[in-house]
Amino acid sequence: MPLTDVAIRNAKPTDKPRRVTDGDGMYLEITPAGGKLWRFKYRFARKEKRLALGAYPATGLKEAREKRDAARKLLAAGIDPGEHRKAERAAGEERAANSFEIVAREWFAKQSKSWAESHSSKILLRLENYLFPWLGKRPIADIAAKELLTVIRRIEDRGAIESAHRTLQNCGQVFRYAIATGRAERNPASDLRGSLAPAKSTHRAAITDPGAIGQLLRASHDYRGSLVTRCALRLAPLLFVRPGELRAMEWAELDLDAGEWNIPADRMKTRQPHLVPLAAQAVEVLRELQPLTGRGRYVFPSPRSPKRPMSNNAVLSALRRMGFAKEEMSGHGFRAMARTVLDEVLHVRPDYIEHQLAHAVRDANGRAYNRTTHLPERRKMMQQWADYLDILRVGGNVLSFDKKLAG
Repeated sequence: MPLTDVAIRNAKPTDKPRRVTDGDGMYLEITPAGGKLWRFKYRFARKEKRLALGAYPATGLKEAREKRDAARKLLAAGIDPGEHRKAERAAGEERAANSFEIVAREWFAKQSKSWAESHSSKILLRLENYLFPWLGKRPIADIAAKELLTVIRRIEDRGAIESAHRTLQNCGQVFRYAIATGRAERNPASDLRGSLAPAKSTHRAAITDPGAIGQLLRASHDYRGSLVTRCALRLAPLLFVRPGELRAMEWAELDLDAGEWNIPADRMKTRQPHLVPLAAQAVEVLRELQPLTGRGRYVFPSPRSPKRPMSNNAVLSALRRMGFAKEEMSGHGFRAMARTVLDEVLHVRPDYIEHQLAHAVRDANGRAYNRTTHLPERRKMMQQWADYLDILRVGGNVLSFDKKLAG
């Protein structure tokens, strides 16, 4: 006789488990502790089997019967309901293991080993702030272009166009990794090309006019702030390294007698060691500062603690105090200044300049130059650059310097 909700509620436990049948193989098992469990008994391949359908009252009588009927349909189609459930469960676990967040973090862990800390932290923040809250738990193979666009548009809609483009680029890298590792079949990010508002091309502010460079150099030499900051301002145009590399310069990395600064790989954006030849003018600045900070670790220590380098804003703040607006000159601007003038005015070979900028320069065979490639030529270039800056600073005859180089 089929069960009713009243009969189920009134069913009492006994010393031993007992079964109350409902029909078509389904019964309610009542445990000695009072638990009420739905079961479906069936035969498949001549073997008697049982399938759990849930526990009462979480699974009511109607829902239990629906599950039983679904199992009977599978049997009619020649499918074992128990094995079918195991396959679904395994597929669900696999999909969870291949969620967007898990795959993205795996990709990040592999790639970030070769990135600078500042670069890797930016990418991780994009993933955690812009993507994981909406896509993190989704199986990466199920994410379609429309769903991805909805997430990226949230960034675009608040005016962060460049961030939207960079985040979409990172998504594409994650999906390509998923394809390569067998977790996805296609890259929906590639379908979104042209779907975002174009990002405006922005260049870091830099002074490249020789006359304006001379004004900047004179202001740096006359700077009335601390000796540490004044020396950093004087070295920035001479060395044209990245601001983070300059402020974290360590005395142990310098060989002033040889005129060399050896920057270790872990402090470089490219994760490759870099050698900076020091012109005589650069060595002079460092020897001036050495009595003040030479006993510590950093050439430019923080005024608050010698155990830390000067802040990111030290040189920028000094530029602003000297009257150079952010639209006029930035910390990275010294690199653009050197690159432009060395190429267009001093006519130095571009590969010498690019290698000294620590860019990814490769030879004709595709191999990356090592830290000492073209070192004699780069030493000459750095000294010519320092001499040229001296002429600009004192307002000398630049044309005569150009003729000297040509001769």
